[in-house]
Amino acid sequence: MPDRPAPDTPALWGADPTPGIVAVEFDGGNRVTVFRRGGSGLIRETDTWPPFLFLESPDLLGAWTGPVEVLGLDGPWDYRALALFPSWDDLSRAVTRLRKTTGKSPRGLDGPFYWIADPVQQYLMWSGRTFYKGLRFEDLRRLQIDIETTVTPGFEFPNPEREADRITLVSLADSTGWEASLRSDRLDEAGMIAELNRIVAQRDPDVIEGHNLFNFDLPYLEARAKRHGLRLTWGRDGSAVRSRSSQFSAAERIVAYTRYDVYGRQVIDTLFLVQLYDVTTRELPDFGLKSVARHLGLSADDRTYVPAGELAGLAEADMETLVRYGLDDVRETREIARVLGQSHFHQAQMFPFSHQNTVVRGTATRIDALLLREYLRQRHAVPKPPPKRSFAGGYTDVFVTGVVGPVVQCDVRSLYPSILLVFGIRPSKDDLDVFLGLLRDLTRRRLEAKDRARAAPPEERSALEALQSTFKVLINSFYGYLGFPQGHLADFDAAERVAAEGRRLIRTVLEELRRRGAQPVEVDTDGVYFVPPPEALGEEEAFVRDLGAVLPEGIELEFAGRYRAMFSYRPKNYVLLTEDGDLRIRGSGLRSRGIEKFQRVFLEEMFRALLEGRADEIPKIKERFLEDLRAHRWTPEWFAKTETLHDSLEVYRKKRERNARNASAAYELALASGRPYRPGDQVTYYVTGDSPRVRVFEAARLASEWDPAHPDENTAYYAAKLEALYRKFRPFWEPEDGGKGRQPTLFNQG
Repeated sequence: MPDRPAPDTPALWGADPTPGIVAVEFDGGNRVTVFRRGGSGLIRETDTWPPFLFLESPDLLGAWTGPVEVLGLDGPWDYRALALFPSWDDLSRAVTRLRKTTGKSPRGLDGPFYWIADPVQQYLMWSGRTFYKGLRFEDLRRLQIDIETTVTPGFEFPNPEREADRITLVSLADSTGWEASLRSDRLDEAGMIAELNRIVAQRDPDVIEGHNLFNFDLPYLEARAKRHGLRLTWGRDGSAVRSRSSQFSAAERIVAYTRYDVYGRQVIDTLFLVQLYDVTTRELPDFGLKSVARHLGLSADDRTYVPAGELAGLAEADMETLVRYGLDDVRETREIARVLGQSHFHQAQMFPFSHQNTVVRGTATRIDALLLREYLRQRHAVPKPPPKRSFAGGYTDVFVTGVVGPVVQCDVRSLYPSILLVFGIRPSKDDLDVFLGLLRDLTRRRLEAKDRARAAPPEERSALEALQSTFKVLINSFYGYLGFPQGHLADFDAAERVAAEGRRLIRTVLEELRRRGAQPVEVDTDGVYFVPPPEALGEEEAFVRDLGAVLPEGIELEFAGRYRAMFSYRPKNYVLLTEDGDLRIRGSGLRSRGIEKFQRVFLEEMFRALLEGRADEIPKIKERFLEDLRAHRWTPEWFAKTETLHDSLEVYRKKRERNARNASAAYELALASGRPYRPGDQVTYYVTGDSPRVRVFEAARLASEWDPAHPDENTAYYAAKLEALYRKFRPFWEPEDGGKGRQPTLFNQG
């Protein structure tokens, strides 16, 4: 057991120690059904709670004639009363009435009342219960699902609304090692879906997992089931899956998706886990299942790969290969969920959210829920969120551009959390001192988990590392919470003070680096890349350790890495060459998933040559790419783009008629095809012609129409793109004085 919720820390774990909860479902009124795993198997219980509403004053309900009990809350803050209702319907009617009488939205931040609109979250906050207490991640029953389909000739991607785009394979696996394949050569589509329903009920998973499950597999299965008069009856009560439109955010990425809920089970899309992982690492080339599995070292040596263009017809041509491919997909999904999903398992043990919601709720929202739960438990008044305002953030700068090396990276360990603790900075309205209490507890537990992980046997180490990683994510969220506009205890003045202390401390590190003869290259909030002085070469860790002596007690500087070379481009955009020869590209200015593959590959080869001291080879690399392009040696995957249709063709046409949007190659191709493209369909296209100056929407052609015997890609257009990319970076290996072949080590020192 990697960690046990302590009864003396209810602010972190919730006050109720009930073990084994794997699902909570709202059943109307004031009732929930709680599913728990116990020694005798799955236990199903009914529980109740009083749906509640925070109020500025009991007088707000003066005209309310329905049943209600109003409690006074201690403290001076805005919401000083708590209204308890006998049912969710009564609460909803009261909220509707308050909306009319006050003119304020129940979702507003400045209204005289505040409610939590999720009944399961309300129940968990009121009861102090959380998911998974007393369970290990391995105790969960997890089922993985993946489907394969046909594609109607002439289309790029499958669409469940097209009759012929049927499901050909459903691949299944679970956390026990069990596997199964439902095949179209043995069952018709209706039979496959009916058998899938039976298997879900029989295997009885706590969690259903898939990669792109919300935006592909589940919508596809649901639509095809409907075509046959069936439903996906996966609920533990025999009910069908439920769906609604929603959004998921991972840093700057905002993804529209169809959320699916299954009664008594959690639904986890590993694509979301991958995107959250990439927020911190920024290492993934893309979010596809295969490339992520390879990046994480989870692919089997004998993994079956099939080119994307051959999948649609493989059920007819070679079903056995398709079956192996599908099983490898669900195995990799299972492993990705194991590696990246344990953090959310541990978070579900703490937060008053379902496991599924810990993935899709933001970190600041989760911190706010912890604080509100404790204020509710202690029956203390809750403030409204403060007015939003801007303030200066972390210190970011570049002092050197070009190629430097060797380079050392040092970081101030947990800079902002350390500042909060060392200087005792907390929200001004946190009367109960929950904020810093939680931060101290999480910090202590993280250090304990790290120590235990180092000493643990291999079979226990993974769980402990996931636990300490969970604590780290939460610890680093506390500063962000102070500037969270929806946070009830947010404090922009405190956030501003933390950021100012951070800038002061990192400048202290920079001054000491220069005093010791080092050359800072880049600083980004809590970390510095620098070229060490000659006497520190080979002793970089000791150098950083001595450097840290300039910081106050409790603020630690740590050695974070040594690199053979670094290409510094602009703030937060750089390339590192590791001691092992790996290339790490950071920043949207150097790595974009929106450019064609040939540009991404060229950039990687160019950066490697630049960092390995082979800058004189870069012109030859460019010429090789141009030669391959002009000789038509590339297949469309190298130069084609794929776009998703978000509007219907009719909506696009009407927008164009009133000049409400620009012309789009993907939409123009879909219109010209005469085929029934729908929102959600993807169009892959390339550019034809012989001039570098073309209007793409007029010169585009479907990638499926490319003929290797008569290639017609616009080599002049793509060559111009490559030349522009080359010219963009050329000054970094050919100085303005024209000294070709001389690779400088430092440019533009500031």
